[in-house]
Amino acid sequence: MQIELIDTFLDLCETKSFNQTAERLSVTQSTVSGRIKSLERVVGVRLFRRSRSGTALTIQGLRFEPHARSIRHDWVTALNATRDTAIAGVTIRMGLQHDLLGIEIKQLIGRMRDVLPDTAFLLEADYSSQICADLISGKQDIAVLYSPIIQPDLYFETLGEVRYVMVSTQGNALAEISKQTYILANYSASFAHAHAALLPDFTHVSLSIGQNAAMVDLLTSLSGAAYVLEHSAKALVASGACHLVQDAPPILQSVFVGLNVRNRHRTAYRKLTKALHEQYAATTSARSRDR
Repeated sequence: MQIELIDTFLDLCETKSFNQTAERLSVTQSTVSGRIKSLERVVGVRLFRRSRSGTALTIQGLRFEPHARSIRHDWVTALNATRDTAIAGVTIRMGLQHDLLGIEIKQLIGRMRDVLPDTAFLLEADYSSQICADLISGKQDIAVLYSPIIQPDLYFETLGEVRYVMVSTQGNALAEISKQTYILANYSASFAHAHAALLPDFTHVSLSIGQNAAMVDLLTSLSGAAYVLEHSAKALVASGACHLVQDAPPILQSVFVGLNVRNRHRTAYRKLTKALHEQYAATTSARSRDR
């Protein structure tokens, strides 16, 4: 299989636009369409659904996405192993919770480069369960995630918190929120537990989403209400797409760093862990000042 097919698939998963993916990859739209059709012939299923409202993954596409990320990860790792990268041959593979990609990612990368200037970083976004599995298997060296899975070979520390708030297209009070159009966020087990305790009447609904970016897309294309990350809520309110639900309680989500216990006391990982503590402590502090 050509790796360009996987790269195109993963880019389209992010942009949800054949035109935008073509621009980002510096190819024509017909090339993007051809690559996706070729990949669909290889896997034997349809991966994307196109309609007037845009491009979306099919059920089979959703199932294929994490495996595609693994294929690309293994390919890049294989290339790094066979090439002189001029960065002392050191690459640290870092897993990152999907929702954290949009939070001060530029500052995060800057901190990592400051403490380990001679290191190449390979970042992969995923969900906590897959990230922990990759830490155990050795596919990831270190990770920032929501839900640690306790294993003898893994070590975790708490870094800080991120804040989710409720927004709605219907009004700015809970009394105006319809349960029929409420979208239940399922960002982590701890988030779900907190949500059920705070808002038991909004727990049993017909639609649930486990990713902040997907939730934002739904809120901008459908009417309803849901919890999103605070910075996403500010953008939705500023654009006029949503109102902040003033009396809905915020939900705090803890953020953890995880790594294999064999790396816990190694100098590079100690430096990186310290930088991550500083990053998410600063994020938590900035959030508190904004309130």
